[in-house]
Amino acid sequence: MDINKTCRGIAGHGHQHDLRKQCGSQKSFKEIEGEWYSVGLASDKREIIEEHGSMRVFVEHIHVFKNSSLAFHFHTVINGECTELYLVSDKTEKDGEYYVKYDGDNIFNVLATDYDGYIIFHLRNINNGEMFQLMELYGRKPELSSNIKEKFVDLCKKHGIVEENILDLTGVDRCLQARDGGEA
Repeated sequence: MDINKTCRGIAGHGHQHDLRKQCGSQKSFKEIEGEWYSVGLASDKREIIEEHGSMRVFVEHIHVFKNSSLAFHFHTVINGECTELYLVSDKTEKDGEYYVKYDGDNIFNVLATDYDGYIIFHLRNINNGEMFQLMELYGRKPELSSNIKEKFVDLCKKHGIVEENILDLTGVDRCLQARDGGEA
């Protein structure tokens, strides 16, 4: 899986003119594997990302399988306690696109990444005939620069998500205490 094809495909749809530069050159999806932190979250359906929302999950790790499937290790807060959540997503027939079943049917792709610092995902969910989109900003560290956060906000707006529905997660309980086998 070549992420550059993903970036070219997205850039070709007018979402961002310089994605190829942002996504790097000749890197594979394998390079997104490793530890990540949830930094930003946005949706055109705000209630799903608010406290107790089904999509308010906090990433810990992404694993890339040999068949290019992606495994996500998340934490979410249920009844006041951090709970682990594991999801495996599979490639679709479209290059750079993945599918996962969670609170409906989800198709997602990478909009931008530099591999070493941040990654931005765009997800479309269909559940019981209703659709919403979700965007996630992950960092290799718990905090990211204001430039990266601004890039995330700009991409969200370009996808029709209003600024009131874009959350900076750095000031909320992201279950950091539950990482690495710690107690929640």
